[in-house]
Amino acid sequence: MSALPEKPPVGRVELGAAAEDADATVACMYPMTGRSASYGRDSIAGIRLALEELASDPLAPRLRVIVDDSRSKASFAVRMAEDFLHQDDANVLCGMVSSGVGMAVSRLAREKQVILVGTDHASSRAALEEGHDYYFRVSSDTWTSHAAGARYLKDLQASNGWRKLAFLGPDYEYGRVAWRDLQQALDQNGVSYQQTGTYWPRLYEPDYSLYIQSLLESPPDILVVALWGGDFTAFLEQARTTHLFERMRVANFDTGGDYETLVALGDKSPAGLILSARHHVNWPDTELNRQFVERFHRLSGRYPSYSAQGAYAGILAIAEAITLAGSVTDTRAMISALEGLRIRLPKDPDGFVSYIDPETHQIVQAQAIGIPRADDRFPPARVLLGDWRVYDAESLKPSSALIQERRGKPTNPTQHPNRAQQQSRSTQ
Repeated sequence: MSALPEKPPVGRVELGAAAEDADATVACMYPMTGRSASYGRDSIAGIRLALEELASDPLAPRLRVIVDDSRSKASFAVRMAEDFLHQDDANVLCGMVSSGVGMAVSRLAREKQVILVGTDHASSRAALEEGHDYYFRVSSDTWTSHAAGARYLKDLQASNGWRKLAFLGPDYEYGRVAWRDLQQALDQNGVSYQQTGTYWPRLYEPDYSLYIQSLLESPPDILVVALWGGDFTAFLEQARTTHLFERMRVANFDTGGDYETLVALGDKSPAGLILSARHHVNWPDTELNRQFVERFHRLSGRYPSYSAQGAYAGILAIAEAITLAGSVTDTRAMISALEGLRIRLPKDPDGFVSYIDPETHQIVQAQAIGIPRADDRFPPARVLLGDWRVYDAESLKPSSALIQERRGKPTNPTQHPNRAQQQSRSTQ
């Protein structure tokens, strides 16, 4: 485990204990090819770090971890998951970056009654509308990120009076749900705004020029972007050749502060960017986060993207649940162990420990939003986020009323005054 292969893996990788020695087999799916391959690469490194920790604990379960390329395709990943279960005798499924892929595999997990631990895909619908006994997620979702984003925008509106807002996101599960989450969170925070447009490029779109031109023709004060990975980087590079950043502030509350994006910004980021991610190399400034980032760098020769912390969290959570349940084959005991599981993670600020909400099976975590500033402590990045605004974990949880509403259960309007007022206005 001292070093990764010189070339990133592009197919099946087996890590940890041999099949005959393992207490459990965990099968993970990540993209290893294409535009999002770096997420698979970093997830594998995060898994290696978690297995390294478990190997040093004689009481920890011995895990065999299989990782293979999801190709970011739902139907392919479902077939792969079936093979993991039938041919490899996998006890737990994990991983997935694309929300479309994650939710397709989640439906299979429900059908087969096998536990799935999501480590990267973020659509809140996976844990709310489509949540079930066997699905758990150990990375922040679109609700958490955009609930924090809505509060940031509320504070920003109080200081500069912005009014016009536009949204640009990928035209699939993740983008559509991110926009709904943002609208609901803005409503809950009483933020009044004029929507100037919504823009829906396809996933892995190579050319954003038409969208950029449309934004310049009808410029908002704030543009919230939900592109991720190489798509967000491509959008930024193309927008930099125009006057877009002079006409509006651009925010990306879920993935925009990823380390790889900061590297791509170069020496100087465009003016007015507001960014966050599911993990940061320089926040929180805790011993655990510093050790995680340094260990990752020693192992891989690079600094981690947020996907690394998600995969790391997933393996540690699975191992802890097995310890508490006594056996990975006791599925009901595993579910009970995961519901409410507390696990200290690099993302946690001092005084808080991440935990899995028993009602939604979604991990509860704080969110930090920042502004790019010159900082070369983690090369090759020349900018890091700073001027942090931190939103505590409990305040970002969806309310019981919202959960009931999203799951199609009756909701008392008095529990959602802003929503009730909005509905009343719409009937007038």
